[in-house]
Amino acid sequence: QAQLVESGGGLVQPGGSLRLSCAASGSIFSIFSIYVMGWYRQAPGKQRELVATITSGGSTNYADSVKGRFTISRDNAKNTMYLQMNSLKPEDTAVYYCHVGVPRSQYWGQGTQVTVSS
Repeated sequence: QAQLVESGGGLVQPGGSLRLSCAASGSIFSIFSIYVMGWYRQAPGKQRELVATITSGGSTNYADSVKGRFTISRDNAKNTMYLQMNSLKPEDTAVYYCHVGVPRSQYWGQGTQVTVSS
């Protein structure tokens, strides 16, 4: 079955940068030509929220809180999606989850912790 595995989380100081990666098993891209990939995050005591999405057509969307600081991208040859996070703030601290939506189904990664603190 298709699987998503996140990596790249960790501890970083305010103003620093991190790049998250989400590696997908090849079955997703080999079977589906239409999909939406995205990053979501969940901070302690809060609901899971959208961070950014990218469609199979290349369209991107960002939450207002990260717009201008985060960039979502993908490399189809590597079956990998990325989230470049710059100018990080303490309020960005959360568990970040990779997500892929396809017709009639969806997939989630296990999550990776991002902590922004001095």
